[in-house]
Amino acid sequence: MDQAEQLRKLVKKQERPQSAARVITVTSGKGGVGKSSIAVNLAIQMQRLGKRVIILDADFGLANVEVMLGIRPQFNLADLMFRGKTLSEIITTGPENIGFISGGSGIQELARMTKEQVIYLTQKMVELDSIADVIIVDTGAGIADNVLEFVTACSEVLLVATPEPTSITDAYALLKALNRRAGFSRERTSIKMISNRVRSETEGKNLYEKMSIVVDKFLNIQPEFLGMIPQDDLISKAVMLQKPISIAYPGAPAAKAMQNIAAKLCNGAEPEIKKGITGLFSDMIRTRFRKVRNKKEGD
Repeated sequence: MDQAEQLRKLVKKQERPQSAARVITVTSGKGGVGKSSIAVNLAIQMQRLGKRVIILDADFGLANVEVMLGIRPQFNLADLMFRGKTLSEIITTGPENIGFISGGSGIQELARMTKEQVIYLTQKMVELDSIADVIIVDTGAGIADNVLEFVTACSEVLLVATPEPTSITDAYALLKALNRRAGFSRERTSIKMISNRVRSETEGKNLYEKMSIVVDKFLNIQPEFLGMIPQDDLISKAVMLQKPISIAYPGAPAAKAMQNIAAKLCNGAEPEIKKGITGLFSDMIRTRFRKVRNKKEGD
């Protein structure tokens, strides 16, 4: 039995969370469409609705969430995995008491963990599941492996798109790449679309319908329309203040739209099976080990 097989069995043995948080992954086919802003503001709005919310920033190389929250974390996920930091040490408290975890380089290094580090990480993820009701994962944009790994492993995905032609085509490309990816299940994955920076509710619904028809026809995926967020200049002003618009300008049209979407998420049906952040990381670890094994067999 090779090391990858041993570690896969170890992850499966450790994956026994008593409770599982609801994990929502926010993604997009193209950068610059407001994905991180939506992730942050939904966290704020869901916290106001009584949920314990933690944001996991998995957008490598960028610090958009940090800038929008106006905070700078001292430690990140890699410090938990490789440098002995505790879960409480890597969770930074943000505005209105939301939690924030910077992914750092940790997620990129899953496949090189030792057996002891796998045990430690899965134990910490079980702990994270127990202290959060909702974990919002802000991924990078596009079809890179580290983006698709999160989207594939998550059972609830929010896809952000704007009326720009490149945003629409890139969103379709992401779903196409996801549909071809091993491990993706249409039946077990709920994909909800948010139309951002639209001029009206009608334009938002038209954007969704345009995407939905093509995706359903060629990919056999049926995304749900979660809602629209209007073009709002106050979002840029809020970013300059390093505050989410839900805090800086709570009465702004975009802030109210975020509130409506958060209410839909909180009041709507949750996934029948919540595997939590523990299950998500376990799936990702197994995927990484499988790639390592296949590469070795191909050499």
